[in-house]
Amino acid sequence: MYEEIIKELKFDDKGLIPAVVQDFFTGEVLTVAYMNAESLSITLEEKMTCFFSRSRQELWRKGETSGNRQHIVSIKTDCDKDALVVKVIKDGPACHTGAESCFFNLLYKDNDKTDFSIDALYDLIKGRKTQMQEGSYTTYLFTKGLDKIMKKVGEECTEVIIGAAKNSKEETIYEISDLAYHILVLMVEMGISVDDIRKELDSRHVIDHKVKQETMQ
Repeated sequence: MYEEIIKELKFDDKGLIPAVVQDFFTGEVLTVAYMNAESLSITLEEKMTCFFSRSRQELWRKGETSGNRQHIVSIKTDCDKDALVVKVIKDGPACHTGAESCFFNLLYKDNDKTDFSIDALYDLIKGRKTQMQEGSYTTYLFTKGLDKIMKKVGEECTEVIIGAAKNSKEETIYEISDLAYHILVLMVEMGISVDDIRKELDSRHVIDHKVKQETMQ
């Protein structure tokens, strides 16, 4: 089915093509692996990543043993057709170390630029639960448990409403930030991931789109 598409690609002298795998939701680069014609064909047919292991010289279906499969959303090639970008929705960590991405060793960072993300904050909060840090407010919340966390979420909701009622943009931003933080704490406490929320919102968007289409017919 995909033979003609694969024939257009430029594989190297070993019959391989590099594949940069990205998280569909965050855009984070998860790993760089290699595919041959057969593994790419399997990837396209099964809609899950299948690579060619250069060290073992065999096909490698990602998540076959770990369960951390990667579901294909899109595959693009560059202008020379000798490299691929594969966007996926992952079932678990991409790295064999247990890290979400294989790229976690920092070589250089411009301290004048920030790379803040909700995912990074979530991971930091999660770390405060697994490795209790003395004096940490986040650790304190986890120590007190779900009731305390829910109470704080309720309090912050009220603060957001008060800020908005004053028509104060600055105060409302501040209080929404507090609320977002406490919601992330609640999520970690309940075992809810950021991806869980993304998937739920994405499913609502699709449903809403379908409803609009049906309404227009």
